[in-house]
Amino acid sequence: MVKEKIGIEAIYDNVLKWIEDVKEHEVTHIVEVIEKFKAYLAAAEAIPEKKVQQFINNFENDLKEFYQQNQAEFQHSVYIGLLNETFWAKLAQLTDKSQVEWAELTEDFKHQGKYHTGDFIGFGELECQKCHHKRTILHFSEVTDCDECGGNEFVRLALMP
Repeated sequence: MVKEKIGIEAIYDNVLKWIEDVKEHEVTHIVEVIEKFKAYLAAAEAIPEKKVQQFINNFENDLKEFYQQNQAEFQHSVYIGLLNETFWAKLAQLTDKSQVEWAELTEDFKHQGKYHTGDFIGFGELECQKCHHKRTILHFSEVTDCDECGGNEFVRLALMP
């Protein structure tokens, strides 16, 4: 029996499928999306301004209420954290690593090749200078102590394109 995904998990899966599809069929898919968007705009022009504003206000209120009701749950949810990291990992697979390497190079110069606990890094692989444990950073985040030995000094390794 296959369990159907619902809620955030279903949205997340759809976004990942869309990203993979865009990579595979970029131009064709983008043209189709633009054509759909044009049709939506044409339909939206037929709706009176007052109705559009009412819809926007209701939507904003619904989002605010949803956020307030679920804020604490999302902040401490291991599941949401894993979904977030998986999402960043998928995006990292699609990234042109040579472009990222150039962007990160200026940060490497500023740090003179070494990163410490509390520094921020955008993307890359850090190697602990104490135990040589390697950790992959998939999105802009604060450098934390080494998971293996508690070391606080790292070198960012070059990305493999």
